[in-house]
Amino acid sequence: MSQSHFDKAVSCFSKAILLQSHQTEFYVQRAEAYLQLCDFQSAALDYKHAYSLEPQTEAYHQRLAFIYYLQGQCLFDLGKFLEALESFTKAAELKPSFQPYHMRSLACLTALGRYSDCLRLVNNWLEMDGQSADLFTLRARLNHQLSQMTSCYHDLSSALRLDPSCPEAQALLKRLKETAEDSHQAAVDKALKGELSDALGKINTALEYNPNKAQYYLFRGILYRRLKDFTAAIEDLVVAVEFCGVGEDPPQTDLQDNSEDLEENAQTQLVLTYNDFAIQCFSRGLYSEAIMLLNKAIEKQRDANCFFKQCEWTFALADYQQAEEMDPDNTAIWLRLAIIHNTLGLHSYEDKKYQEAADKFSVAIRVSQNPADVKDSNFQTSSLQSVKLNQAVKRALQQRQPLHYDGPRLAPVHPVHEEPSAQERPYVWRKFGGFGLNC
Repeated sequence: MSQSHFDKAVSCFSKAILLQSHQTEFYVQRAEAYLQLCDFQSAALDYKHAYSLEPQTEAYHQRLAFIYYLQGQCLFDLGKFLEALESFTKAAELKPSFQPYHMRSLACLTALGRYSDCLRLVNNWLEMDGQSADLFTLRARLNHQLSQMTSCYHDLSSALRLDPSCPEAQALLKRLKETAEDSHQAAVDKALKGELSDALGKINTALEYNPNKAQYYLFRGILYRRLKDFTAAIEDLVVAVEFCGVGEDPPQTDLQDNSEDLEENAQTQLVLTYNDFAIQCFSRGLYSEAIMLLNKAIEKQRDANCFFKQCEWTFALADYQQAEEMDPDNTAIWLRLAIIHNTLGLHSYEDKKYQEAADKFSVAIRVSQNPADVKDSNFQTSSLQSVKLNQAVKRALQQRQPLHYDGPRLAPVHPVHEEPSAQERPYVWRKFGGFGLNC
């Protein structure tokens, strides 16, 4: 051994073992000779035997783990990743607290493309060894490799919370945000072209890469509303409202202002979604659901709806009629007008004004079925009243007295010409011609 004749040394140690097989030192020395010859398998067998003879000696146990590590590293360099994984696994089992052995196993799994196994291994480390920025960054890279972008984003956020200066986490998070913004812009372009389904796919990708962006949830909620998927729209808009002010970036003045505008926009879209959803329910005969949704919309709105909520039905009716004049094709306004007329009819019925109640119920029915009928009816009524007014004005002008008249101001009473009765009328004989008859 001292002269580096390792083959002869192995032969001599083998003869010594044959003479005294219980000498632990002979196995240890031969194992070291095998190790110099890179015969890792034989060296491992000798150290196993030595450890069995003296199990209280921890050094033999540690040395055996190191031999497996060297064997695995040589196999890894040769590209034999599966065999290397087996050796690294044995080393890690013998010395589980030594992280480099586990990391080499992870490198073999990565080289083999077994990313799911890598992920399970890292999850076990996080549970057993505690959380660290490096482990979260490592798991983020694995999730990125597995195209699990949302999990990747959350792992990077956790890593930066533990170590805000972690360069690997910062670089990868920046890439995710840039990709998300590119997908968002592509979604906007698709939406402007009317390609709503494609736009939805793009914004979904953006949210996978950056799931904490309130603006993305707002945009997707608007898309869902336009696609009439109102339940999904409401969920996204509520999330957008919740994320406003609790964004991913530190609160700053300009960001805070933008957050307030974003929250206001999200609230507006939420009201519109409740309205549209209520109209859909109303058209399908789901009246209680429609009323419930309208109540939710009322809670979010502060204009004419405030009168509606406070039962100021007359003021609400005036506001909605004005709104109808500005937007005559808005079916949401029609629905609310029908509800208000119905409510006013109920009030009239409670006051025992039955004819007035019947009239209001009729208007409510016509509004809910065909608002054009109400418009035509109102137009005809107003036209008739206008004609009567013109006639009355003409009669007043014709019968007015001159300004210089000094006589009585009362109009004379004209005699009433009555039609003669049937008995007082003279009989008129009719003449019939033809057939030689004259009567």
